[in-house]
Amino acid sequence: MIDSIVSARQLGKTIKDRTILRDISVDVTPGNVVGVIGKNGAGKTTLLEILLGFSPPTSGNSALFGHDSFTLPASVKAKIGFVPQQEELVNPITGTQLLLLTASLHRHWNPSLTSTLSEAWEIPLTRPIQTLSAGERQKLSTLLALGHEPELLVLDEPAASLDPIARRQFLQQILEIAAAQTRTVLFSTHIVSDLERVANQIWIIRHGTLVWQGDLDALKESVVRLNIHARQPLPASLGVSNVLSCRVEGPHATAVVSRWDGLPARDLEQRLNANVEVENLSLEDIFVELHS
Repeated sequence: MIDSIVSARQLGKTIKDRTILRDISVDVTPGNVVGVIGKNGAGKTTLLEILLGFSPPTSGNSALFGHDSFTLPASVKAKIGFVPQQEELVNPITGTQLLLLTASLHRHWNPSLTSTLSEAWEIPLTRPIQTLSAGERQKLSTLLALGHEPELLVLDEPAASLDPIARRQFLQQILEIAAAQTRTVLFSTHIVSDLERVANQIWIIRHGTLVWQGDLDALKESVVRLNIHARQPLPASLGVSNVLSCRVEGPHATAVVSRWDGLPARDLEQRLNANVEVENLSLEDIFVELHS
């Protein structure tokens, strides 16, 4: 049994004199939903393209299902579904014709699944693809990636063209499909709130560097906001380690810290003669703090 569906070691990517990615090592085990977040231009799409074997790294290596990403056998490629950020659909034909064409290229295809989803997502399959809206095209692209029921589903900004309500419903349905088959999902987005509802693992990319990888719950436990209320004016420096941001106003202060283990709170109260409240943050709040 393969321990990691996706693995990479010390991946780097440089184009001319610009560093896109640097020293990224990751592992994805079966059944996980991994959210890849970062600002636009952080390197999310480049990372996915390297992992899938579409673009060579400048340094390091990557593998899918135990095979080098750039020499994947057909049997491994058949296990992968990919929805690119910029969909590549065939405009002159209809959605129905494209589904039939795509199905003919796969040994296994689930027409019942694609039929059910096309109705749920209200994709007008009888119309020429070139007449579809951006959101409808994005849904059709996802449908093409799901029809052969891949073991690894890679989504690069799959719902960017949808309004917030449609995006929530769309993503929830995708993840329900993934969870039902213990499918592994890599999901890249800059819309942080999308991931908090669906991912159990998080990668945060900042300026081409992976600044966090691990459980979403562990991330939310390790980054907290301290609300400090003292009986006297507080010093400008609170003497707290791993501070991401801090504001002191007389006897009151707020500080966001990383790698928090809870133990320093009592010591901090005694040292500052203050009351310290520990506040957990949303993923979006943490993302903002890590990029401030």
